Amino acid sequence: MKYVRVYRAKFDILCLIRMRVIRMDIDDLKIVAEAHCDGPCGVYDPASARIAGEAVQSMTNKMLALECPDTGNSEAMSAYLNTMSRYAAIKEQEAQKCKDELLVLWTDFFKPQHLENNPNLHTIFWEAAKLCSACKVEVSSVHAQELMDAIEAIHHLFWAAKGRDVPWVRAS
Repeated sequence: MKYVRVYRAKFDILCLIRMRVIRMDIDDLKIVAEAHCDGPCGVYDPASARIAGEAVQSMTNKMLALECPDTGNSEAMSAYLNTMSRYAAIKEQEAQKCKDELLVLWTDFFKPQHLENNPNLHTIFWEAAKLCSACKVEVSSVHAQELMDAIEAIHHLFWAAKGRDVPWVRAS
């Protein structure tokens, strides 16, 4: 990724953002800016990872509970495949979102001094990231629960590093 200065004349603002060029056509240049960011905003919270993790667990449980109809009933089978594919797509998107959020915390928030207090910090994050990947490719309630347990451990590490006692609360 390259850092590019972008001038938006309409708003008269000059800013530095991380960018990825989608299509390099001089007449029709399309650029996508991505964040959470390489700017020193200091806004970090494991809640977004928790929400994504909960969605992964919810979709996993829905997939496991969905009963396959008689394959001879084409209408019921079509509805089943449509629902299952939607659940799978959401599960995979949310697992990737969870992984992205965890990696931001791991690489941007936690510093060497945090590692001194938590020598297994890298292992906790590495295993959580691997669980996100496992949840993308599998339909496992065990791995979905292990992911939620890992996110809870990261939640407690994060808030302890900030010197705050924030209770673990799930939305579902």
